[in-house]
Amino acid sequence: MSETMNRVLVAIGMLAVAWLALWLGRFGIAGVYWLCVIVVAGMFLEFFGCLWRAPRDVMFNAKNLVLFFAFLALLALDFVAITAIARRMMTVLMLLVVICSADIGAWFFGRSIGGDKMWEKISEHKTWAGQIFGIICGTAAAVLYGYAVVGAFVPQLVWIGISVALLSQYGDLTASFVKRKLGIKDFGHILGKHGGILDRFDGWIYVLPIMWMIMI
Repeated sequence: MSETMNRVLVAIGMLAVAWLALWLGRFGIAGVYWLCVIVVAGMFLEFFGCLWRAPRDVMFNAKNLVLFFAFLALLALDFVAITAIARRMMTVLMLLVVICSADIGAWFFGRSIGGDKMWEKISEHKTWAGQIFGIICGTAAAVLYGYAVVGAFVPQLVWIGISVALLSQYGDLTASFVKRKLGIKDFGHILGKHGGILDRFDGWIYVLPIMWMIMI
């Protein structure tokens, strides 16, 4: 199975779980809220576990120490943000659709077109072409989501799509940078060959705090 198809199937699986959580709301169960809280809590705990297992020479390097605790603080902020955002189920679903679309678009077109690398020392596969098409795919997904929900074009979703798609890609890059400093390929193995929870949801890292600040 190709990596692109693999990513598509993962995205479909994530959306299916989100729809299931949304469906549980019909029975008075806050499925979306608790799913989001569990996922972000899992991201935090997974990274904390990586720090706990890190070699002492890596962990206690002064520059690494500042980076790791800044990242840990960011994940803690994500947890606070999701407890507020997750109450708005349709917003969470929209974010998931945009981030998954941006991820698949960036991967597919980045591999297909190639071109200059963004930051090869951080992530050898990410290209500027991939970032551009990731933003296009994420924005298109946001607009289509608006049509599906309200049956009309919602101009604000264009800017939301661009912002969320861009922020999600930089969340991915940040996570890749942290993994390089830790000397690991994946943050965890709970999802088998797909890595850990943080590997799959690193696109949320910057999106959640920004969306929270907008919604306050």
